[in-house]
Amino acid sequence: MQKVTRRAIQAAGTRDVIVDTAGRLFAADGYVQTTMDAIAAGSGVTVQTVYNSVGNKAALLSAVLDRAAAGPGTQAGVLDLMRERTRQAADLPALVAVLADWFVEVHPRTAGINAVIARAAALDEAAARLERDRGQQRLRRYGEAAAAARERGGLRSGMSDAEAAAAIWSLGHPQVYRAMVHDAGWPVPAYREWVARALAAALA
Repeated sequence: MQKVTRRAIQAAGTRDVIVDTAGRLFAADGYVQTTMDAIAAGSGVTVQTVYNSVGNKAALLSAVLDRAAAGPGTQAGVLDLMRERTRQAADLPALVAVLADWFVEVHPRTAGINAVIARAAALDEAAARLERDRGQQRLRRYGEAAAAARERGGLRSGMSDAEAAAAIWSLGHPQVYRAMVHDAGWPVPAYREWVARALAAALA
């Protein structure tokens, strides 16, 4: 049993190294230009180990995004993390604060890899599919936040859960953060205040 545990720890460590290396190379050279050989060499493993530990290049891109979204040292995945934070939100203003705080937490971490994905999507179908799939995944997950808003007295306007999920998805979209903070030069606190006010109005 101890031997299996050591192997699992070693495998997790190898995967971490590979994902970290892929992230650095994607950021430096772009997704399309980065080869599996380069990722393997930078990780000190064989190409087959990269495939066995993570998967193909699109899977590596997805893993880099997951790592960035979860943040350093986080054991729980984003979905579990947000479910717990949502559970602890006692009322609608607290839920809005959870969402607004999450957006200012996650977007700075993921801005770099999201830019890599956006550039790659114009040239590579696998990257384009990942971008589409992740967008739809976020929309589905915000359905849980919409339901939580209704449970806390929100959505009195008659907005459906699906419409509320779309509102959260749109207001908290990574491209909106990029447009406001990176392109328009808004300070992050100003972006956070805006998105909180907009969410409060949309979910009331």
